[in-house]
Amino acid sequence: MSTAVVIEAPGAHRLVPREAVAPGPGEALVRVHAVGICGSDREVYQGNRPEGYVRYPLTPGHEWSGTVQAVGAGVPEALVGRKAVGEGFRNCQVCDRCHAGETTLCTSGYEETGFTQPGAMATTLTLPARLLHVLADDADLTAAALLEPAACVAAAVLKGNARPGERVAVVGTGTLGMFAVQFLKALSPAELLVVGTRTDREALSRRFGATGFRTKDQDLPADFDVVIETAGSASAARTAASLLRRGGRLVLTGIPAPGADGLDPTDLVVRQLEVHTVFGAPPDAWAHTVRVFGAGLLDPLPLVTHELPLAEFPQAIELVGAGDPKVGKVLLRP
Repeated sequence: MSTAVVIEAPGAHRLVPREAVAPGPGEALVRVHAVGICGSDREVYQGNRPEGYVRYPLTPGHEWSGTVQAVGAGVPEALVGRKAVGEGFRNCQVCDRCHAGETTLCTSGYEETGFTQPGAMATTLTLPARLLHVLADDADLTAAALLEPAACVAAAVLKGNARPGERVAVVGTGTLGMFAVQFLKALSPAELLVVGTRTDREALSRRFGATGFRTKDQDLPADFDVVIETAGSASAARTAASLLRRGGRLVLTGIPAPGADGLDPTDLVVRQLEVHTVFGAPPDAWAHTVRVFGAGLLDPLPLVTHELPLAEFPQAIELVGAGDPKVGKVLLRP
């Protein structure tokens, strides 16, 4: 018998027994090892997720790791027993965007594990097997539960196209920012600056490969080739753009509240800045993440500060929203 968190409506949840859903054709049944809690999960619980991007009642959980227990017809039996993570976007696979590999832009509409489809805050998860990314047999599944946010950052780093010897910077020191530092470090930059609001993140930033650290209210340089923004604050995009040289490349991943300071179009044109954005992770970013993780170049575990049982879902949600600098990534362990 499986157990699952079910959010019936904003602010109302239950822990319910549930039979594991047998995998149908093309599907796989995964036993969940750990599931991360994201700010978007808090939005789902509080009821301020944008319309069209959530469907109640719902089992949340889009950041997860686990082991394949069973597969349906048409899925290789060799997957059974393998450790795996999985993409969240339930793309159609037949539209032009999907054929181009841009599955987060699927024209059939938004469907995602943990938001409109049953998620991983449960003992088991059944999903299309094509969304799985298989891990090495000796992979640490607790660390692997963070590969979903890492994949979103990988998408940003791939779009930034940083080359060895370039000067790169990261704005934001949360989970996404710390992953951005690790991905960029693997590309052998000449300089890797982190800009944040909290000086207590400097040590971790340097541990992951930063060569410099500044707070956003200090004097900042303006000659970087690539800047990855992960903060999502009202002024983060402008801060990130200000760090770039003329012709530099900016990638935005944060989603600030309405009314944020927008980028100045005159500045963008006159300085010929190249601007990219990321929402979610397409398959190539997932594959890149799993490859970099398998090579030992990503170290997610230092970002995890709390591991709680599934029954403590409300306490975990409170931790995520408390604003306590001692709270990093919070995981549930079904």
